[in-house]
Amino acid sequence: MILVLAVALAAAIGGGIGTAQAEGGPSGHERQLLFFNHTYGVFDRETADAIEHSAYLRDFANFQVRTTTGADGQIWTGRYLMGRETYLELLGIGDVGGQDGTLGSAGTGLSTERAGDIATVEERLKDAGVTPVEFLQTRDFGDGVPVPWFDGILTTTTYDAYGAWAMEYRPEYFADPRGNTEPAAFPGDVGRERYLSDDYRTHLMRDVTSVRIAVTEGDLADTVPLLRAGGFAVRTVPNGGVVAEGGGTAVRFDTVPRSEAGVRRIDLSLNRTVKSRHVERIGHSTLVVGPGDHAVWTFAANGAE
Repeated sequence: MILVLAVALAAAIGGGIGTAQAEGGPSGHERQLLFFNHTYGVFDRETADAIEHSAYLRDFANFQVRTTTGADGQIWTGRYLMGRETYLELLGIGDVGGQDGTLGSAGTGLSTERAGDIATVEERLKDAGVTPVEFLQTRDFGDGVPVPWFDGILTTTTYDAYGAWAMEYRPEYFADPRGNTEPAAFPGDVGRERYLSDDYRTHLMRDVTSVRIAVTEGDLADTVPLLRAGGFAVRTVPNGGVVAEGGGTAVRFDTVPRSEAGVRRIDLSLNRTVKSRHVERIGHSTLVVGPGDHAVWTFAANGAE
């Protein structure tokens, strides 16, 4: 359930094209249109394998390991922690082909909640002087027949290690029973909560509340216009990075050289309060759960201790 950027680029170059309804978006636009959907990151093999085989994560979250076939036959394998409206996709080196399968690569999907809002995002980008790159992502459930999955928008087809994209789920995907999606809560509902199952309720993890990602200056410059067009409030931080807030999830970007790029921290909300602090070492990462109703997962740069 992801777009890896290389897959999007293949589709774009080839010629293809919930509950949160924030009125009065913080960016100054009338309504927020894009909301944090998921972040993916590529980690060292030891960490990826530890995540995949962690008994604790299977209890902590609605956890899946899945290989997906997308547009143009692109294939990737991810480890997924699924929440109520948001999720994480964690890959190891080489789990997707090309540039996106290298250590430190990362990306973020920002999705609409109402059908048609992606067209408004595109117009906002054009008004800001950005030429959007449209694409269609598909999913093959194993019968060799691609199902339209979501429409997407990129701001560029070149990047160092990080890319963000806008996405809007397609009605064909919701109509396919193999997607295991939920009925619409209102006319035009293409939201995240409908897309994800309610299995999160039987686990501790509820949602992603913030992520911190190290990116190059160039990748950040290409990302900010999309964040603003989606309605996020974007402010600079002292190290030259930015924080984007809106819709319940904050994303912080720190500017670094390409060799230091990657996902560094993920904050998670929990379905219930836990009294004691639990520390779980997973490869070159540390997940600290509680006390309280939150958890923090930190990742070492490039697999370093």
